[in-house]
Amino acid sequence: MLRRLGNIFRVPDLRNKVLFTIGIICLYQAGANIPIPGVSWKQVGILQSKAGASGVLGFLNLFSGGALTRLAVFGLGVMPYITSSIVIQLLTTVIPKLTEWRDQGAVGQKKITQTTRYLTIALALLQSTGLIYAFHGHDQALLGFNINLIPKFTLALGLFMVLILTAGTAFVMWLAELITQRGIGQGMSLLIFANVVAGLPSGGKAVWQEGGPVKFWVIFLVSIGLLVLIVFIDNGQRRIPVTFARRVVGRREMGGNSTYIPLKVNQSGVIPIIFASSVLYIPVLMSNIVPWASFQNFVRNTFQPTNFLYIASDFILILAFTFFYVYIAFEPHQQAEMLRQQGGFVPGIRPGMPTEKYFARMLSRITVVGALFLASVAVTPSILMALWSINRFPYYGTTLLIAVGVSLETMRQIDSQLMMRNYEGFLKR
Repeated sequence: MLRRLGNIFRVPDLRNKVLFTIGIICLYQAGANIPIPGVSWKQVGILQSKAGASGVLGFLNLFSGGALTRLAVFGLGVMPYITSSIVIQLLTTVIPKLTEWRDQGAVGQKKITQTTRYLTIALALLQSTGLIYAFHGHDQALLGFNINLIPKFTLALGLFMVLILTAGTAFVMWLAELITQRGIGQGMSLLIFANVVAGLPSGGKAVWQEGGPVKFWVIFLVSIGLLVLIVFIDNGQRRIPVTFARRVVGRREMGGNSTYIPLKVNQSGVIPIIFASSVLYIPVLMSNIVPWASFQNFVRNTFQPTNFLYIASDFILILAFTFFYVYIAFEPHQQAEMLRQQGGFVPGIRPGMPTEKYFARMLSRITVVGALFLASVAVTPSILMALWSINRFPYYGTTLLIAVGVSLETMRQIDSQLMMRNYEGFLKR
């Protein structure tokens, strides 16, 4: 691994891409630490000390690298884009126009990307307005407590803050696209990686202070075990063999080659975790609307990240959403039809409906393992922290999944870049 990292800087083009990516990440981190005008630093300190124990706020703060609780220029981080991408991906299976764009190849994908950008700006405008309202001390459901980060609030100042947060989201989206085009790796994933890794030192410090050194080291050793498991499962895949029939075009014989379709054990990444957390946030919002004191007390006492009912609900929802997302991302009918049109078939399986049923059966089996893995890694640190009453860093499992997954994917892209330049000696294991 160290030799591979060293060889990156021996290829000028690859070195420039890596340095460009690091520069963009540093620029992003700078924007995530510059607060917008009108924010009280004293109140920010109070909010940050409580954010880890606040369910939805702690989750949103994780994906912004702490910028949300600072009300920084990039305070919304990548969440509007993530939400927009998920919504567009789900609507692609429902709205005929989006389905048509998806089947058009590169031209259609460009239209879908542009639609995702517009939806991102709209969501950023709505979310920034809601956050300014909440941080002015009006919404206890989001925070779990009342706090006023904007003591000298005026309508003009509020509109200015909304404008800055929305513009910051647009700028973050542009930075992510720059990384994808001119750097190494997938831009948005790398920015998420930078955010969650930036919160690890403060999260580890919070666990040490709240739980003591013994519990900290136990959680650290468990994390090492989870790290090995994540690497093992992330590289796991089921290879479905595919053979293409021979055909004659003019005087040339084409086809007849064999390949495989890789089905990854964990095809959904951390998207099911985001879905599950969003669903579990609904009762928190309802408690702010429904005027029943008993319901409000139940939600306040139960829907916390280290409550066992919350953890069990999170586990079940992650399982359900993993199956839901995988069957949308890999449609057995579409894959079987595409394979039939290309003259391919799975050995021993007839094309058409039998191939579709075969794909569905293989996908179900492998998704069971992937879903159990994803849910277990997400909740295991939360269970330990719940047993020890540690409330300030409950999303450690999600952090591990994101950090390791993005790191592995980036290293794969670096390997492919080295192989393209015929540096085979660099890839010795």
